[in-house]
Amino acid sequence: MDAPGSALGADWHPLCASRDIQNSGLAIPFDINYQGQTCRAFAIRFNGEVRAYVNRCSHVAMEMDWQPNRFFSQDGQFLLCASHGALHEPLTGRCVGGPCRGGLVLIQTQERGDVVWWQAQYNLQPITF
Repeated sequence: MDAPGSALGADWHPLCASRDIQNSGLAIPFDINYQGQTCRAFAIRFNGEVRAYVNRCSHVAMEMDWQPNRFFSQDGQFLLCASHGALHEPLTGRCVGGPCRGGLVLIQTQERGDVVWWQAQYNLQPITF
């Protein structure tokens, strides 16, 4: 992978190889600092497009996956919150069923040179050690 920020700017960070994310398959998890707290995020692919979200239910602040890195409903059409059954559109994070208080927090992504990158923002930063 390229050095952080190369070609895209310092706020872009490499996440994984593009081939690692399959349509409606397992998510790629990563750690972030969101609003001053360390938490998990995940990247998925749906209809060929990559999206990343903070792994936090919009109803109650808890992680959503029903098994490690599994977010898709049985039919592979929605992201499912395991705790509350809320359904979210994979490409927008918009809640379309179940208990919701808004949608999922989107993390901007890009694919360049067979690498998936994510973009840091003022309230969403990489973990520093």
